[in-house]
Formats: sequence, structure tokens, C-alpha cells
Amino acid sequence: MTAKHGSVIGGMLLITGSCIGAGMLALPILTGLAGFYPTLLMFFLAWAFMTTTALLLVEVNGWHKKPVNLLTMVGETLGKTGRALSWLLYLLLFYSLLVAYMTLSGNHVHSFADHLLGMHIPDYVGTLFFVLLFGWLIFLGTRAVDYLNRLLMVGKIIAFLLLVFIGVRYMQPDLLLQSNLSLAFFSLPVLIISFGFHNMIPTLTNYMKGDTARVKKAILAGSVFTLVLYLVWEILVLGILSGGEILSAFKDDIDAAQALKNLLKAPSLGITAQALAFFAVLTSLLAQSLGLSHFIADGLKISHGDRRENPWTALLALLPPLIFTMLFPQLFFEAINFAGGICAVILFGIFPVMMVWIGRYRDKKEGSYRHFAGKGSLSLIFLFALFIFFYQLSQMLGLQIFARPG
Repeated sequence: MTAKHGSVIGGMLLITGSCIGAGMLALPILTGLAGFYPTLLMFFLAWAFMTTTALLLVEVNGWHKKPVNLLTMVGETLGKTGRALSWLLYLLLFYSLLVAYMTLSGNHVHSFADHLLGMHIPDYVGTLFFVLLFGWLIFLGTRAVDYLNRLLMVGKIIAFLLLVFIGVRYMQPDLLLQSNLSLAFFSLPVLIISFGFHNMIPTLTNYMKGDTARVKKAILAGSVFTLVLYLVWEILVLGILSGGEILSAFKDDIDAAQALKNLLKAPSLGITAQALAFFAVLTSLLAQSLGLSHFIADGLKISHGDRRENPWTALLALLPPLIFTMLFPQLFFEAINFAGGICAVILFGIFPVMMVWIGRYRDKKEGSYRHFAGKGSLSLIFLFALFIFFYQLSQMLGLQIFARPG
């Protein structure tokens, strides 16, 4: 007999699956600059902030009787200007993430060709090769990507567990005591995007048949499970790489998997790290490209077939970030920080607070769920979101208001 509502465990895995991807490879490098314990505080701050704003979106979603997307929710509360800004931020968010993932793919193809084939190829050639090899899968549509993604997810889980198992023997616990408090906030933007599952909430609510109590449980369980996986990965990498090695990886624009492989020269760990990176990059690239293709099709009112994507929307999803990545092939950390500190913090941080405030206190809307945050708490959340936004903006402008990596 079919269950009336989607399972909480299924919803939890949807949340975790949407978070754990190629961005995870950047976390230990960007967070490790401050050291483990300052980073631990930032992890909990980012998790609490993003989980809270996700639950605020559940309240907004509960005001609607029929399934709606985030753009509709923004449009009904923040008006046409808010909807137009959401459209722009969504495009920038997806494109920034794709630039980050394509940059990462180029780095790994370059490394693979150099170490295993003895061929030295530029990163941008590696990016082009990777996107041409796998990008056409977007045109095959959701079903094809879904089936391949299931296999890739199994590979990613196995590679992650193997990497933890193999890497533990190389850990030096004293390295976890290193710290640089002045760089503690530097990791906030990437941590924000690492917990950015908010675009899944309408899908999750529909999956749970509008049962907001179960949606809330799935969000809490999924976000906590994601936090645990991130911390395991963080402890492993920061227990192996010294502060100098982390800074060197940051300057060279290489991720944690590459940094581990380059440092330890252990064949088993190197192959496992390369496998984890491959699975993480490809699952993220396919999911975000397909999502962007659907977003463009919906926004431009372009229909697509039941079995295949519209080729023009697939090209619009892949071509702009590919061109940008080939012109500027060392933008992994910059792209992912921009996605988190600018795009995601507005869409998933500032907007949810504004929507709840306007919906509750101006429009007097009521639904099946009301978040416990009152006016005071909403104000604090809003101010924290603004802090992250202006912090990242200052970093992008090169202002010396906050400490920067040396």
C-alpha cells in the first residue's frame, strides 16, 4: 500500500543530497585558513542561520494551497521588483556555481593528464574536455540524468568512506589545534552555500503532501546529517594538512582532494581522492546544469519534450559559464564565495525574513506552520544576513576592513 505522505527519511536524503557536492571539496581549504576550532563555530552559525531561514520559507510556502516555486513566493510578498531581482540572483547563483564546478573539473583533468598520462594541458582545455564529454547528457533530460546520478551518488559515498578510512592513518591531531581567529569569518560565504537547500523546499512540501510538520522534521534531520558529514570531512583534512599547506592550496586554487593527493603521494589515497572529486564535480555539474536549464525554460516560457531537453535551454545553461571559465580558469574559490556571500545570502537569507515579516505583519497571512521567531529574532537574522553580504562585498572590492589570507 502506498504511503499517503513522503517519508521523512526520503526528505532528509533529498536535503543532504542537494547539499553534498563539489562545494564540499572547497570547505577545508577556505575554512582551514582560520583553523579547526574557529571553523567549528562558523559551521554551527551557518547551519543555524540556514536551517532557520529554510523553516521561514516553510511558513511562507504554507500560505499557499497549491504548489508554488520560490519566484512565486517572492513575487506575491515582495512584488514585481523582488521577483525580478530573484530572477537575476537565481541566474547569477547557478552560473557562479557552474563556473566553480567547471573550474574544478579543469583542475582535475589537468592533474589526471599530468600524473597518469604524462601530458601537460592547460586547465581551460581540461574544462572544455570535461564539459564536452559530459555536458551533452543534459540534453538527454531528467530521466537520463537521474539514472546516472544514482550511480554517481553510490560512487561518491563509497569514495568518501574509503577516503576517510584511508586518510585516518595520516592524521596528526595536533594540527587541529592551529588557529587564526582573524580569518574566522572568511569561510562564512562558502558555508552559506554549503547549506543552501532552500530551492528544494517547494519540492519537499509537495513530496510531503503539504504536511509541514514532516517537512520541518526532514529539514532538521537533513541539515544535521549534512553538518555531521561536513565535520567528519573537515576533521580528516585539517588533521592532515598544515596551515601552510592549506594556504598554499588556497593560493593555487586547488581543492582539498587535490591537496591531499599532492601532499601524501600515497597511490591508494590519491586514486580515492581523485574519484571523490570526479563524482562530486560531475553530480553537481549535472544537477545544477539541469536545474538551470529548467529555470531558463520556465522563465522564458519555452516548452521541452517529455524525453529530451530543449537544446537551446541546455546551451544557455552550459555555454556562458563555460566561456567565462575558459577565459578566467582560476576562479574556483572566488566563484563559490560569490555564490554564497552574495546570491545565496540574499535569496535564502534576506528574502525569507522579508517575506515572513511582510506576510505576517502587513498582509496578516496564516498557514499550516508558523515559525517561532518573532520580530526581534527576525531582525537579528536579517542583520546577520546583511553582515555576511557586506563582508563578502568588502572582500570582493579588496577593502581591508576585515582580515584577508596572506
